[in-house]
Amino acid sequence: MKARDIVRARGHPLVRGTHPTTFEVTKDKTLTETGDCIIGVAADRGAADLDSGFKALLRDDRAVLTTRLTAGGETVEVTSRGSAAFTLDHPADLVWRRSDFVSDRTVGIRSDRVAATLPREFIEALRREEELVVELEVEIP
Repeated sequence: MKARDIVRARGHPLVRGTHPTTFEVTKDKTLTETGDCIIGVAADRGAADLDSGFKALLRDDRAVLTTRLTAGGETVEVTSRGSAAFTLDHPADLVWRRSDFVSDRTVGIRSDRVAATLPREFIEALRREEELVVELEVEIP
């Protein structure tokens, strides 16, 4: 079983991409220098807005989430896991985590990439305010 969803956002001059355990995309339109996990702003969807069929599959402990992040000609693939504990009801934010921590913003746990491990060319594209396309594909193996 598979499901897909797409979120569109944009970069921001203050994207730092230095957080060691997470990365985030938000509907918020602004970013401060303390937001070192945020890689995209002005997203067209938060966790609550994701497709209901997609969310149903992601709320399974067996779920594998593949996220493709594309900006300025740079593409990064991130592999994460889903969880039966996900609520996926935050109105503005989507967060991928290296740990097993779950909140209403969490869309992926045990992620193999976080903000600090994203390629710097990708981060530079985001700092130029390039469009960010977040392609999400969940699969139950």
